[in-house]
Amino acid sequence: MCFVEIVVLAGGTGGARFLRGVRAAAPEAGITVVVNTGDDVTMHGLRICPDLDTVMYTLGGGIDEERGWGRAGESWTVKAELAAYDADPSWFGLGDRDLATHLIRTRMLDAGYPLSAVTTALAERWQPGVTLLPMSDQRVETHVVVPDPDTGRQRAIHFQEWWVRLRAAPDPSAFVQVGVDAALPGPGVTEAFAAADAVLLAPSNPVVSIGTILGVPGIRAALLGSPARIVGISPIVGGAVVRGMADRCLPALGIEVSAEGVGRHYGARSDGGLLDTWLVAPDDAADVGGVDVRRVPLLMNSPEATANLARAALDAAGV
Repeated sequence: MCFVEIVVLAGGTGGARFLRGVRAAAPEAGITVVVNTGDDVTMHGLRICPDLDTVMYTLGGGIDEERGWGRAGESWTVKAELAAYDADPSWFGLGDRDLATHLIRTRMLDAGYPLSAVTTALAERWQPGVTLLPMSDQRVETHVVVPDPDTGRQRAIHFQEWWVRLRAAPDPSAFVQVGVDAALPGPGVTEAFAAADAVLLAPSNPVVSIGTILGVPGIRAALLGSPARIVGISPIVGGAVVRGMADRCLPALGIEVSAEGVGRHYGARSDGGLLDTWLVAPDDAADVGGVDVRRVPLLMNSPEATANLARAALDAAGV
């Protein structure tokens, strides 16, 4: 393969695993990853960026493979000590190794460094083999509108509380990206789209990962202005999510939990949507007008399968 520039929009675990395949399928390419930061949260005074860290650890060889998040070989001494103090929040656990990343990030942010510069500094240790770009340097946090169990009235809680503490049990009626209207694309994001030979939408959550990235003013326009073909990979296989909680998020936006439903939500680029090509599982039906729908194996159950999926996405992009 001649040298090409690939841009991937990604969330956490699914996006990180897909990126392993992209790196394997195109080892000589320049790969830039625009990562969702809407899941970011401050806990115990520390700024935590779950999706950035998951991508960084996964590509840098430090991820806990079984959980799909956090550090391998983790210990939980600090978590136990916080519990002994009855410190809130008790439902969000910080591992001892992972804690070091959050300490460094928070110290640099407090010193005035933007998140993009902090991310570059952290990646110097992990050498992920890609360029990691936060979607924005401005703080954007996804909140979920759910019924209050005591009053029945609607209230908004942080995405992490809904997902981690409540296990996504309350039915969401809306997702609100607090701060997104004032956010700007992170440094290098729009330039990456302009220089791209291929743009890939990872099989990440269409609502709270890809959707949040695209909600940053200027990113969608820059994406659609890219000369590259835009290829999306369905996060839905056989009417179900492979991992994560997209099936809990999509209905809140009136989107059918299917490869076709998500494809139609993204829409055809020729009609003002996003997609040139949409990759779905071999047995999934997906009639998405104006979009080149291709059926390929989507399950990333081995390094070879993941690389093959990435290769199919790059082939669809023409690189």
